[in-house]
Amino acid sequence: MENAFSRTELLIGKDGIEKLKNSRVAVFGIGGVGGYTVEALARSGVGALDLIDNDKVSLTNINRQIYATMKTIGKYKVDVAAERVAEINPDCKVTTYKTFYMPDTQAEFDFTQYDYIVDAIDTVTGKITIIENATGSGVPVISSMGAGNKLDPTAFEVADIYSTSVCPLAKVMRRELKKRDVKKLKVVYSKEEPIKPVGDTEMDSGINPVCPGSANGKAAARRDIPGSTAFVPAAVGLIIAGEVVKDLCKKT
Repeated sequence: MENAFSRTELLIGKDGIEKLKNSRVAVFGIGGVGGYTVEALARSGVGALDLIDNDKVSLTNINRQIYATMKTIGKYKVDVAAERVAEINPDCKVTTYKTFYMPDTQAEFDFTQYDYIVDAIDTVTGKITIIENATGSGVPVISSMGAGNKLDPTAFEVADIYSTSVCPLAKVMRRELKKRDVKKLKVVYSKEEPIKPVGDTEMDSGINPVCPGSANGKAAARRDIPGSTAFVPAAVGLIIAGEVVKDLCKKT
């Protein structure tokens, strides 16, 4: 009998579809990368999604974030994503958290409740906390490395963190995870040398036009403004979703 996931079933079988339906995945960061991951997981029939992000959609998200439109500006990204998931798969249980994930908010989450965890945030401290908690809970985790300041979506690959090179964020993560005795971590990264963003008078003036809708202003303080495109974050997000689906379908 035809259903929304019939075409997927042709590739992974009824058993695979059932495994996805019974899986709960947490996606930390619903931006350029995480948004496309959520979209693909919803369209793959994942039965439960936890969406964690405290940002609101802003004007400059439109160039790369799937949930950013002129109509969604000013709305919380997790709320927009939840509405979209409901339109794709009404049977998917979506739980939203308007939370900036850091050590001081980690107590809000019980990682043992998840079947898979996606790290699509961009702060090193938050990423390390996610990975440590996932590892300690015995839950599979995949982490996005630097997708900003890149132009080649074909350069991204899946690897263990300790096999990465070139990517500045991956270098920092290798060092910090080694200190914490984290033995392995699946990541998506690129060996493309980061492109230095062209100067902008508005950006150079100290104004942050990238995340003006941030709920608590932390987005402006946590990073320099990177350049990005419509296709690089999307490619990373879809690669991550593919790895999640593949691994979930393998689970016993």
